[in-house]
Amino acid sequence: MNNLLCRSLLLAAAFVATLANGRAMAQTESAPPSSLSLSFDEALQKLHSGNRSLKIADKGIEAARAERDKLNALWYPSLQGAGTYVHLSEKIEVKQSLSFLTLAFPLAPRNLTTVGLTAEWIVFSGGKRIHASRIGNTMIDLARESRQQTDATQRTLLAESYFGLRLAQEVLQVRQETYNNLKLHYENALKLEAAGMIDKAGRLFAQVNMDEAERALEAARKDVSVVQSALRTLLNIEDTCNIRPTSSLFINDQLPAKEEFLQTMQTENYTVNQLSLQQNIARQQLHIDQSGYLPDIALFGKQTLYAHGIQSNLVPRTMIGVGFTWNLFDGLAREKRIRQSKIARQTLALGKEKAEEDLSVGIDKLYTQLQKAQDNVRALNTTIELSEELVRIRKKSFAEGMATSTEVVDAETMLATVRVARLAAYYEYDVALMNLLALCGTPEHYARYFSK
Repeated sequence: MNNLLCRSLLLAAAFVATLANGRAMAQTESAPPSSLSLSFDEALQKLHSGNRSLKIADKGIEAARAERDKLNALWYPSLQGAGTYVHLSEKIEVKQSLSFLTLAFPLAPRNLTTVGLTAEWIVFSGGKRIHASRIGNTMIDLARESRQQTDATQRTLLAESYFGLRLAQEVLQVRQETYNNLKLHYENALKLEAAGMIDKAGRLFAQVNMDEAERALEAARKDVSVVQSALRTLLNIEDTCNIRPTSSLFINDQLPAKEEFLQTMQTENYTVNQLSLQQNIARQQLHIDQSGYLPDIALFGKQTLYAHGIQSNLVPRTMIGVGFTWNLFDGLAREKRIRQSKIARQTLALGKEKAEEDLSVGIDKLYTQLQKAQDNVRALNTTIELSEELVRIRKKSFAEGMATSTEVVDAETMLATVRVARLAAYYEYDVALMNLLALCGTPEHYARYFSK
């Protein structure tokens, strides 16, 4: 009896433990993913803190600084240590022949060893060091422009992903409302069919369109998931987190004149600025090539630290002096380098002109796209008002038997279509505006166009 009681208690305890574990696992499995609400500015801060493309661009600036420091090293003297061991085939000596004998005076043994330091400081190089330092500083400016261009590209991707997610969520809401309305319409159709007010065809038509709305709803959910993943990857956020954008899609009633964007592009665009900096580098390189006609003048000195076999009265331990090297003829290599540098400058000038022309075309295209989006939103606002009124009237008429199921479904479908079209126009405007500002070189002005 006691054994039976013990076994019963053990079974009960095991059952309770299993039930508790099952509940814990069920709670873990059913726990919703974490949610992160982000405004566009907050998303931009996360972009700047974790984006790998920007980190790579920062390394480019560091590399340019290192290159500049390497070029500036030409201003400093060089110091070299050297050691030599020499075995001569014969002794170094002076012989003097007399009438009856020959005298030999040894100067150095056959084995010689020296260790010393040699210093050289170029005091004039025809301007090469000055122009090289300018090239180094320009390379840093070039790397900074490249970094800003990378930042503008990432801002554009952020606008596309962030407002793309907002668009997908808004479309999902429209699809959900449309499905709910068509489901309610289908339920009303069932009642009217039962009362004999509509035929079976009317009810089937309502059912088919309800099913179609459900498929559109599922497709909208998948779109949200895809854009969520893209935005998480861009912001380097874990996959288990759902981002909720709090900044709404927006559109402006008025825009600055197109000429303002064109003027800004000419002074702020990254490509134009990079070409200008490359022109400066080419100009400095031309000066370096032209300085090849001038001599290099340098101070030099040598200090022997250790010498074996060489007497100091023959070769002094300390020497200082000044010297120059002058390349008088090098097979016309200097002339060819100068011509090459001039061609590079001319090519960059033509490239800059073409870039400005292409950018002007791009600005005109994006500005027109913004204006079209404004026109579309204004027209769609009126269409939505009319569609909402039409849906209301047809629903009422259908309930009274004065309208067919087809008319109600058509009204609901048209309303959903124009609502999605208006959202798409908003999104097109928001993305085009960021692209326009990035093209002008001022993507940081984006926040001026929408309320936070």
